[in-house]
Amino acid sequence: MSRASQPPRLAVWKFASCDGCQLSLLDCEDQILTLATAIEIAYFPEARRASVHGHYDISLVEGSVTTQHDAERIQEIRGRSRFLITIGACATSGGIQALRNFADVKEYAALVYAHPEYISTLDVSTPISDHVKVDFELRGCPINKGQLIDVLSALLIGRRPITPAQSVCVECKLKGNICILVSQAVPCMGPVTHAGCGALCPSYLRGCYGCFGPKETPNASALSNRLEEIGMNNEAIRRLYSTFNVNATPFREEKERHGT
Repeated sequence: MSRASQPPRLAVWKFASCDGCQLSLLDCEDQILTLATAIEIAYFPEARRASVHGHYDISLVEGSVTTQHDAERIQEIRGRSRFLITIGACATSGGIQALRNFADVKEYAALVYAHPEYISTLDVSTPISDHVKVDFELRGCPINKGQLIDVLSALLIGRRPITPAQSVCVECKLKGNICILVSQAVPCMGPVTHAGCGALCPSYLRGCYGCFGPKETPNASALSNRLEEIGMNNEAIRRLYSTFNVNATPFREEKERHGT
């Protein structure tokens, strides 16, 4: 049987990450069972032992590149994939492990490991797009499973995936939430953060932590000015940008603007 007559092959790959985004895929339950009738899950160690080698129509990549081995492995995966989709903060911005980019990794390794000479790692944690061409990025820590299913469905029917470009503030408005930054002076990154979580934290009167990374053309400096007005100092603001997407350019630049 020729490849043309077979269902598209899906592969799911793991790099430096916590597996949360892969678990989001497994959490799709009924949706993934329906999707499984239209695709062949050819490689997904988190879900099945069997694997099909060769080329893949869609590759989902979770995690950042933190070793030389992974820097070489992602090149191989790219060469075997028609579409390569990065999923989650680690794959799209380097993840929380990108905090190493602002520190001395060797010093950290010496503090943690009895024999740091056995540790082979890069000085920085980088997103997949720093190494290969990425066809689509799906943000989040973890990703939104509804957005993931929409992306896979879109590719199967031949249209470009669509995810909202607006900020978390729009999701707050749609849910009827009162702005906690304005009304209660609660530090919130919603104005500069990509939508996708359904305004989860603000709905429970907690400030957004920026899990979905920077939205398109965020005005981070304006948000920082507002945070200063409610009493946050440079150190507190720097820490606010130093979480899940610390290496995303707008967040990194704003973090560095408030100290190192």
